[in-house]
Amino acid sequence: MNKLSTHQKGLFAAFLAGLLWSTGGLFIKLISLNPFQLSFFRSLFSAATFLILFKSQAVKRNSATFINALFYAAILILFVIATKMTTAANAIFLQYTAPIYVLILEPILLKTKFEKINIITIILAFTGMVLFFLGELSPGHFAGNIIALISGMCFAGFLLGMRKNDHAYQFATIFWGNIIIALVSLFSVFSIQMLTMSDLTMVAYLGIVQIGLAYAVFTYSLKRVHAIEASLISMIEPVLNPVWVFIWYGEKPSTLALVGGAVILIGLTIKSVIYENFIKVKAG
Repeated sequence: MNKLSTHQKGLFAAFLAGLLWSTGGLFIKLISLNPFQLSFFRSLFSAATFLILFKSQAVKRNSATFINALFYAAILILFVIATKMTTAANAIFLQYTAPIYVLILEPILLKTKFEKINIITIILAFTGMVLFFLGELSPGHFAGNIIALISGMCFAGFLLGMRKNDHAYQFATIFWGNIIIALVSLFSVFSIQMLTMSDLTMVAYLGIVQIGLAYAVFTYSLKRVHAIEASLISMIEPVLNPVWVFIWYGEKPSTLALVGGAVILIGLTIKSVIYENFIKVKAG
């Protein structure tokens, strides 16, 4: 039996990371704690996991580390709130609009070249976003969609900040981000009437596996495959997230939301795969 090549191991690691990330929506739905209570315990477990896995790399910091950590904290808290208020599909797909804001802001903030293909990607993404808001018009879903969009904007700020900061601080950014979440959410634990073993087990899974181990696996992948390959494969997260929620929680996203999500993913795929590969061939 042939052993897997280094590249194949990297591809599998990217797939595993996306698979683990995709389970977040289901457990957020199943856990009875409110968004801040859930965020508090998940972040404690996640911070502890990062400290164990990455040791001194988890605590080293510079000024940009804390700015990026604030973006990270906002992403996670807002995503939990959005998932509780709207469908898991809406929350994850709207969060995945982050690359669109990066395409718009990157040339302005980082002085990169604005490619014409970005216009097509942006139009497709905004078309998909409109479909989400047409799909569910109830007040709760509408507010949840807005919060998911803001989470995506914070995600864009996080991506830009991480790119600008030294790569050596990536683990520390996640670690300190989880510490910030725990501190911000600390007030919520005093109102817990009873913490069930079921809820505690699920938030432990989210912190240790869905965030901590998944991030470690994805980092392993990035060292063995191209970033574009890892990013594309990990996009199974928004695809599988609503699937697990539908199977185990019974939540069915609207048809327009599914179409909107497909449009967003198509836009990102055109940008990240078809166009990038065309440029490589042309350059070669």
